[in-house]
Order: sequence, then C-alpha cells, then structure tokens
Amino acid sequence: MSVSTVIKKTDTDTTAVHNTLESAPVSESMTDTSSYSDADTEEILTTHSRRYEQNDFGTLDYPVNVFYLDLRKSYMNRIRWHWHEEMEILIINNGIAEVSTDDTSYTLKPGQGIIINQNVMHSIYSLNKENCTFYSVVFHPDFLFGHKSSYLQTQFLLPIQSFRLFKILVLDETNAWHERIMDAVNDVIAVNMTKPFGYEISTKGYLCRFWSELISRLPQLEPAPPPHVSLDEQRVKQAMLYIRTHHAEPISLDEIADSVHISKSECCRCFARTLQMTPFEYLMKYRIFEATKKMMEHPDEPTSIADLALSVGFNNTSYFNKLFKKFLGCTPTYYRTHRVLSGETSNKGPFSVPLP
Repeated sequence: MSVSTVIKKTDTDTTAVHNTLESAPVSESMTDTSSYSDADTEEILTTHSRRYEQNDFGTLDYPVNVFYLDLRKSYMNRIRWHWHEEMEILIINNGIAEVSTDDTSYTLKPGQGIIINQNVMHSIYSLNKENCTFYSVVFHPDFLFGHKSSYLQTQFLLPIQSFRLFKILVLDETNAWHERIMDAVNDVIAVNMTKPFGYEISTKGYLCRFWSELISRLPQLEPAPPPHVSLDEQRVKQAMLYIRTHHAEPISLDEIADSVHISKSECCRCFARTLQMTPFEYLMKYRIFEATKKMMEHPDEPTSIADLALSVGFNNTSYFNKLFKKFLGCTPTYYRTHRVLSGETSNKGPFSVPLP
C-alpha cells in the first residue's frame, strides 16, 4: 500500500525525500522500499500503531517520535481518550478525522492539522471508515528548552504551558501563518522517517522554527471555554485512572465519585460534559476492552468465557455477553474464533478493538 503525504519540499534533497514518501509505505528506515510486500506494509502500520498506543514517545535524550497511523486498524476507527506530558501535532494525510477534547470536537481533512497542548485529554475518530491516515509528531518541550530554569524557558516555554486559553489550535494550509507552522512540522516528519545522519539536531532546528512561529501569534489565539471545563477534565482524568486501576473489582458510583471527592450527581455531570457518557458506561466499555486484550494476549491458552468475564469484573456471564455484543456487534466466542484465532486482530495491538 502506498501513501501520499502533505510534506512540501523545495530544495533538491528534500524533494527526493518527498518522492520517496510518495511512492513507498512509511517506515522507520526508508532505504529500499521497492521490496515491501503487503505483509511488510501491514507490519509497518502495526508497529507505528502499537508504539503510539504504548506511549512510545522517544527517550529522555531524544523525546521525539513520529508516527504514521491508519485508523482502519482500529476496530471502531478510534484512538481512545488519553493524555500525555508531550505536545502532539497531527497532520491529516487521507480521509476525515474528528479530534475531540473535553468540550469540543474538531473535524479535519487533508491540508489541515491540529496542535494538542501538553496534558490535554483527547481522542481521535475516523469519520471516513474506509480510509483515514495521518502523521503524528509527539515531542516534549524539554527537548528544546532543557530541564533547568533558564531565560529561554521563562521567555518562550512558560507562556505556552501556563496560557490557560491554549489547549488546541487547528491548522489550515490556506492560512499563511498556519502554512509556515505546517512546513516546519512536515520537515520534522520527513527527517524522522528517513533518519539521515544528524537527523536529531535537524529535528531540533525544525521544532524551534515551529515553536517560534507558534508563540509569535499566541495573543491572537481564540478564547477558551469557561474555567469549569478544565476542572471537569481534571476530575474525569482522575476518575478514569481509578476505573482503570480497579476495573476488575466491584465498583460503585459512590466509589468513583469518592475518588475525586465529589458527589455522585456531579461525577455524572462531569463525565457527561467531558466524555458524553456516564461513569458506568465508561467502566463497562473499559472492561470489554480489557477482555479483548486478554483474548489477544493468550490466543493459544483460552480461558472460559465465564472466567474471562470474571477476570474483568463481571460476575454475570450473560450480562458480559450482552454488553460484548452491544459494543462489538458479536459474541465473545465469535470474536475469539473469527477475529483472534483467525489472525484478524493478531499483533495489531489496541487498534483492533474498541477503545473507551
């Protein structure tokens, strides 16, 4: 499978990079792609998906990673709600993507991108179920400014980190300022896909150019929603962590609410405003998600459906079967036989199951 890219280049070297990316599947080392089979391409996409979902966002010395993601690898064409300390930039390649935060959804098409600030909870969904691909650049600002307090941090990093109004910025190449930002990001993508000698220092230069363009217009960013949204997000994040830790145990709404020190009614309102679902619905979806993970992790040593249900917090096998079919459209037995054992979801990581 070949992919097209929104990377725009003008000089000789970068034009060669552009042509390589146009004619070959994206991989970590774009050396000789002519020999790639469909299976090779599938493994490349699988590797990028798995590394992204596992928060493989680089190392302490080089906290940068670039991913090429195909949302068709997700059973429900979705990347689940998550957040991370790194800043993330998405560039849409094909199809239409919907990026959601706690309070707003953004529809993106080719020629557009989005900047997601640090620790902003978000999910990504394909509105075009046939094909939606995009590049993701994830990096920690410490790569640019270091770990210690400095003039550069005070002058250029803290305004972004502490600017309450900046959570998301949608980019469109028809806007001259946005196009300059996207050009810098596309340079980061190209150099990290080909990885020539010294690509790390080139990446730092491109990200510095990106940051300079971004901060130059900071006062012109659109106003944020009311302050209560941030409090909702903080509470829901904490409740989600509690659910993920205790999902296999009996959990009541009282316990979820107590974990964030609010009433049951306020807990439900926070979830409704942020995730458009109840705490109980999130818990059920997460338990089903964990069940599918267990199936894939041990395909050759299957447990009984009753034991599987019990291991993820369901005491009633019939109810487990009912919810499994509601969320996945099939029974656990069918899923195991036709999707796990047949290899349909083999080695595709969390992108092959619905993610809450």
